[in-house]
Amino acid sequence: MRKHVIINVGRQLGSGGRIIGNRIAKDFDIKFYDKELLDLAAKESGFDKRFFERNDEHKGFLKLLFSPFAPLFGSSNPYANQLSDESLFKFQSDAIRKAAQEHSCVFVGRCADYILRDFPDKVDIFITADMADRVKRVSELMGISEKEAEKQCVEGDEKRASYYNYYSAKTWGAASSYDFCINSSALGIDATTDIIEDFISQKLKI
Repeated sequence: MRKHVIINVGRQLGSGGRIIGNRIAKDFDIKFYDKELLDLAAKESGFDKRFFERNDEHKGFLKLLFSPFAPLFGSSNPYANQLSDESLFKFQSDAIRKAAQEHSCVFVGRCADYILRDFPDKVDIFITADMADRVKRVSELMGISEKEAEKQCVEGDEKRASYYNYYSAKTWGAASSYDFCINSSALGIDATTDIIEDFISQKLKI
């Protein structure tokens, strides 16, 4: 692909958003970033990757991390006076911008659509799915009961929504926040991917 494009994928937990995003990246032959962003952020900032992993799309972790009741990295950790939720978000945002400037990418989550809101050739997608399908997918992926999987879906969505709404000045999952929203349960993962790719091709003229 010669045109420099960015595709941002927001998703409900268990909706198949990561799978779809990965397929889009492969089909368009461009870079794919999901948790790989945490490696980039750690590299760019010089901070331990564990900070980004535990704070991933979850605002408020550092308040717990540096409380006297949860000395995860030791009470005398030198990062304590340098880190905040906002600074971690900034490091991650810088890593996203740098990757987007260097090559065409698919970004999954982490407010990439907002961070790259001024990028000229981008598409912002949001993927939902019926709860039954989400529970089944999460249960199989994590090897947990369906009851626990449903709990993971609900809590995961709450964390993502809180993180996105705080940092983006938009509403997570609301149609007005994206270019295209789709329920992957309606036609399945393969057909959903095809429809999204067709939309991307038409919108970006690629």
